[in-house]
Amino acid sequence: MKDIHWLANRLKSMNTREVAWRIQQKILQKQEYCTVYSLHLPVTEIPLNRQLQNLHADAKRIPFNAYNEQFMVFQDLDLFRVFDYQLFHKEWNAGFQTENTWPEDVFSRNLSIGQREDIGDIRTNWELNRHFQFACLAKNYYITGEERYLSELTNLFNDWNQHNLFLHGAQWISAMELGIRVISWIYTYVFLAYALEKYQNGENELPGKLCHGIAVMAEYICKHRARFSSANNHLIVEMLAVGMSGILFEKEEWIQTSVQILTEELPKQNYEDGVNREMSLHYQSFVMEAYGILWLALKHNQREVPGSWKTYLTAMSRFVADCCGDYGEVIVFGDNDEGKILDLQGRMDDHYRYVLQMMGMLLDNRYTKADLIENICWITTGAQQKAYNEKSLYISGLVSHYEKGGYTILRSRDRKVLIGMDHAELGFGRIAAHGHADALSVQVFFEGRPILVDSGTYNYHVPKKIRNEIRSTKAHNTVYIEGVEQAEMLGPFLWGKRYQVIDVLIREADKEVQIEAMISYGGNVHTRRVRFDFDSTLVVEDSISREISAEQIWCIPEDQPARLTGTECKCGDVSFAFEKEARMEAIEYSDHYGFCKVAKKVYVPLEKGRAAVVITLERVGFACKGCQVADV
Repeated sequence: MKDIHWLANRLKSMNTREVAWRIQQKILQKQEYCTVYSLHLPVTEIPLNRQLQNLHADAKRIPFNAYNEQFMVFQDLDLFRVFDYQLFHKEWNAGFQTENTWPEDVFSRNLSIGQREDIGDIRTNWELNRHFQFACLAKNYYITGEERYLSELTNLFNDWNQHNLFLHGAQWISAMELGIRVISWIYTYVFLAYALEKYQNGENELPGKLCHGIAVMAEYICKHRARFSSANNHLIVEMLAVGMSGILFEKEEWIQTSVQILTEELPKQNYEDGVNREMSLHYQSFVMEAYGILWLALKHNQREVPGSWKTYLTAMSRFVADCCGDYGEVIVFGDNDEGKILDLQGRMDDHYRYVLQMMGMLLDNRYTKADLIENICWITTGAQQKAYNEKSLYISGLVSHYEKGGYTILRSRDRKVLIGMDHAELGFGRIAAHGHADALSVQVFFEGRPILVDSGTYNYHVPKKIRNEIRSTKAHNTVYIEGVEQAEMLGPFLWGKRYQVIDVLIREADKEVQIEAMISYGGNVHTRRVRFDFDSTLVVEDSISREISAEQIWCIPEDQPARLTGTECKCGDVSFAFEKEARMEAIEYSDHYGFCKVAKKVYVPLEKGRAAVVITLERVGFACKGCQVADV
């Protein structure tokens, strides 16, 4: 049973309309328990109503480059670079972090999945059940004609349906998870349809089963789509699945519903300057992928999208591109669970540049120089790829300031240094689910190497305490006032009272840029002043309004060995000069989901409410020792 305090706080975050809607959902779920769950059937055998019975799928309605020659044969599915796919490939309900499993025979809506230390992190489990491997095996069959891939796909598909009956267990709780599964099933069907035609193998029942399941899941999503305070990135992915299903079956109602809701959500979930209100770069690229996949499909069927799609996605592409450095590094604030919607290779090493390539196919510019990722080569034509390569490349400036979105990205003139500063709101809506209490924190990369790192995400659910620790103020490169967090944590995806951004000023000149940002929380005002000379020197000065115990925090990854001596810290070829004697301890941070690495956390005390650091990013040792901090 969920914690009563969490439930009370969650109810406080809802208005009366949302409470009424959730009551309606409970009534609908009880009806489904009696009419659908009680059938104990896989989704491929759920009886179809008359409308769904009349649907006819056509693989040619889905973007697919039958002539693509840029591919890799699928070997195994990347499970966060932590778990061995060959050991888990049929363990659909594995706990992963434990030897226990999620129950298969429980009505989905009666199953609690959050903070289940007795079983494991449900996000890890869901990665296996998004079925990227199904589309990849169908791809293998298409490109090789080898029956073993078709046999493996059929075996996995049938086994999954046997062990995950419709509305039974953990795989049917989230409509967004159904949405991602729908996209995987659609592309499994497409590869399979082209392959069966190519090899003149028409006696296969798998395409029909796939289409049956897609129709049932799309209809279910329509009834259970995210709304109100839960209508964040989940709603976007759900509507993608409905729209793509509508295109596959040429069901106009689903297409129109999808486009209408996605159009309405653009200004609700994104600032005009291109920053997604979730305050998570990863979730921004996640929703951009959803818009891009559907836009490509609509374009493939000679359908237009509203003009606001181009306006918002252009601004959003610029922001993502600005966060990407020239060495492959990326400035990422907020949650990052490495979610993706379409994966035709079994791994996605660079989701940001993949999404930027997709946007480049649709918009007026290219946003990355990276070679085309396999996904793009399958879902766009040769003509589209040729046109893409002829477009002008968007180049980020030395200063990229997002006043409304709340981020500033800086670069050195030689583009070796990449700096990100967060002066944004906590997150989207009343719950701010994927935000971190990281206001005024900074990240620094030098020649692609992380120098000051974000705490990351690690794991959403197991163990319980790490979710709060890793998104806390003291886990980030900002000021921590002893005993005071910038925002009140009420649950793993729920926030209460939070800091307020008071003011942000930026001054840009030929020789340097200066930023001053101010926030208030817990009766305190924190002001951070940053100065960067576009070369090798970064100065950060902090002050708080009351003389209470507080410290600057700087997190340096272990692979950049840090040596602290009094007021000086040497980190490879980067140096830190503090005004006061600092202390250092080993901590853990996460550079990708499900995995922790060691870092050194340096604490610098504020004296009389003030502290400063000078960071030199060049191969000259302590050249900046004794530098004075200038007023901004």
